Amino acid sequence: MSTDTQAPKNNKRRVVLAGITVAFLAAGAAYGAYYLLVASKRVETDNAYVGGNLVNVSSQVTGSVVEIRADETQMVKAGTEIVVLDPADAQVNLAQAEARLGSTVRQLRERYSNVDQLQAVVEQRRVTLKTAQEDLARRAPLAADNVVSGEDVAHARRAVDDAKAALDVAEKQLAAGRVVVAGVSVQDNPSVQAAKADYLGAWLAARRNAIVAPVTGYVAKRSVQVGSRIAPGAPLLSIVPLNQLWVDANFKESELRDIRVGQPVTLEADVYGGKVAYHGKVMGLGAGTGSAFSLLPAQNATGNWIKVVQRVPVRISLDPKELQQHPLRIGLSMTADVDIASPGTGALGTAATAAPAYSTTVLNQPLQQAQQATDAIVAKNMAK
Repeated sequence: MSTDTQAPKNNKRRVVLAGITVAFLAAGAAYGAYYLLVASKRVETDNAYVGGNLVNVSSQVTGSVVEIRADETQMVKAGTEIVVLDPADAQVNLAQAEARLGSTVRQLRERYSNVDQLQAVVEQRRVTLKTAQEDLARRAPLAADNVVSGEDVAHARRAVDDAKAALDVAEKQLAAGRVVVAGVSVQDNPSVQAAKADYLGAWLAARRNAIVAPVTGYVAKRSVQVGSRIAPGAPLLSIVPLNQLWVDANFKESELRDIRVGQPVTLEADVYGGKVAYHGKVMGLGAGTGSAFSLLPAQNATGNWIKVVQRVPVRISLDPKELQQHPLRIGLSMTADVDIASPGTGALGTAATAAPAYSTTVLNQPLQQAQQATDAIVAKNMAK
């Protein structure tokens, strides 16, 4: 091969190698710029899952299930009756409590009347004692003049002693009777108050035969069946409020250095893909790694130890409006991208606020109605 032919080939090879070198340098520069401007300011993980509350519904009273008004996948609103128990037992107990309250009021009225009667007996015994003392006072001087016999005087003294003893017994009976009724009226007597409390308990039990949904959400994990005899506290079903969801993103321990509470997060759900983006904020850091809370925690104090990078769950809030537009379900996979360039509002160890995160007023009972019912029962049995 001639020298003239070899030279163009070498030149072409040099151009290709130079182009490849320039391409690698450009790719390296582009990656460096991307890392400095984007990657170094974000932390991303696809080990993230949707979390939410699983509200277990149970009965507060014992009873037999006669009706189930909601099944799995159905939505129920807070306060809706979802399980109904047989009301017969509760109605009988309520009637018995009403009868006991009325009977207690009438028995106390009798005791109050007995106190007045005992007071009259005491006054009578005092009059008898006074009469006996006056009779003795008249006879004693006459005995000295032998006008009356000594036996008559002795009888007069015994009459005084008997009158004193009778008065003492009557006063003690009056004191014993006053112990129950002194200082309070019939309506405020402790026995009446206790009977009222029993009636309130029976009234509440009768109302609680209708088991209501404590929150708005979707029914899940229904285990109750019609005809079942259930006890207080036994789980019947669960309700998932899908407007109260969050994301638990499991970041590597080496990625937690720059994550702070309040930093913005962009999320994607596998169910919607990249077409839908959710926006949230970092809420806090889990109290331990997944292995620490597992059923069988790892035992690392062994000779064949191998270091495994641990992951810690970081809780991320979700925008309620975005959740309403694109609903999610508990357990769905997510991809979380945290903007660590944002300063946030505090370290991940920041203590949570003491205010209650969740509450419900559905279980509150109108006790004022029950109080009015007890007052009516008392008034009816106080009528003369």
